[in-house]
Amino acid sequence: MKDHLRIGILGLGVVGSGTVKVLAAQRAKIKEQTGMNVSIVKALVRPAEDKKQFADEHGIELTSELADIVEDTTLDVIIELIGKVHPAKEFITKALENGKHVVTANKDLIAQHGVELVDIAKANNVSLFYEASVAGGIPILRTLTTNYLADDITNIRGIVNGTTNYMLTKMLENGTSYEDALTQAQELGFAESDPTNDVDGIDAAYKMVILTQFAYGMDVTLDDLEIQGIRGLSDKDVLQAQKFGYEIKLIGESVKTNDSISVSVGPALVPQTHPLASIKNEFNGVFINSTGIDQSMFYGPGAGSLPTATSVISDVAAIAKNIRLGIAAPQFNEYRRSLQLTAPEANYAKYYLAIASAELTAEVLPALLASEDVQVSEIAQEIGEINRITVITEKMNRLQLAAIEATIAKHGTLERRMRVMEA
Repeated sequence: MKDHLRIGILGLGVVGSGTVKVLAAQRAKIKEQTGMNVSIVKALVRPAEDKKQFADEHGIELTSELADIVEDTTLDVIIELIGKVHPAKEFITKALENGKHVVTANKDLIAQHGVELVDIAKANNVSLFYEASVAGGIPILRTLTTNYLADDITNIRGIVNGTTNYMLTKMLENGTSYEDALTQAQELGFAESDPTNDVDGIDAAYKMVILTQFAYGMDVTLDDLEIQGIRGLSDKDVLQAQKFGYEIKLIGESVKTNDSISVSVGPALVPQTHPLASIKNEFNGVFINSTGIDQSMFYGPGAGSLPTATSVISDVAAIAKNIRLGIAAPQFNEYRRSLQLTAPEANYAKYYLAIASAELTAEVLPALLASEDVQVSEIAQEIGEINRITVITEKMNRLQLAAIEATIAKHGTLERRMRVMEA
């Protein structure tokens, strides 16, 4: 019976080095739980990288040739931590085709090519695991495949991007402008020099693609999502939302309506009494509604070397246990259903609208909305040469929203539209 799992790792950067350290610290515990000795024995690095001292300390052989790892018949598992879609996709494909189990933290890759890679894994009777691809150190994906197996999820939403949550926290608590909050995030290393994927909601959208597949078994693409970011968000809206009793968070949400789903990412008004409103700074939180458990929330660091590495090693441990027990290579999530997107007329939500107009006032606007059968629950205004009116509506569908936006455009400018979460 096999008792030693040998691993090759692609990349010894911040997360890769952290993965080596976490395994070294937890090797005895993993052996006790799985019956397997687990060790990282070979690493792929760029020719110019100086990782020799670190590798020697941990007994790792270095190479700059991919074939030395993916074609090594003594290796059982390949960990991919180089990031980005290419060449990671090609590297993982070669590893799977050579009969290696693969563990990755690459959310961009899994969101865009996960279905294809899972098919390759199945064809070669190996597993592809990626717990660390969503919410870093929060073990949410495996939880969805196990604890929710006998449950029916109706809504999964969360703060799954630490950069924007840090920025929004500073805008709310310190009155910091969007621009200054972004600068602070970059100085602290929470945001890249090019923050596009974070502030435009793309990073969160990738994670919602993966969460949706685990929650409902439906494969969505970015084209199926409504995606808005926080770029240029006004501190006026942050403060007004607070006066209405809400906090603004970048929320990814996947909602089931009968047998259809709608998936979105965007700044949303979260009631101050909701658990997600308590998630501050760079931390992440995922909140789930279901028919059995009802409500639950998972909270923790969304990124970072050790939290991400811990999730990576949990996947390795799962593979070790499957091999030791003689279980045929399972895939991370076997739940599959045909995709059915919720029709616009059945897609309901409350909305926050911020309108600039020389014609409209807080007295006039409610009647304008009522013409589309939409009622107002909260309204405020700043009087000036150009009035700024902020309003929270009752629930309306996407067709009503489109009609209201067209009407507003005739009288002024819709400066910001955000969904409003219910308590």
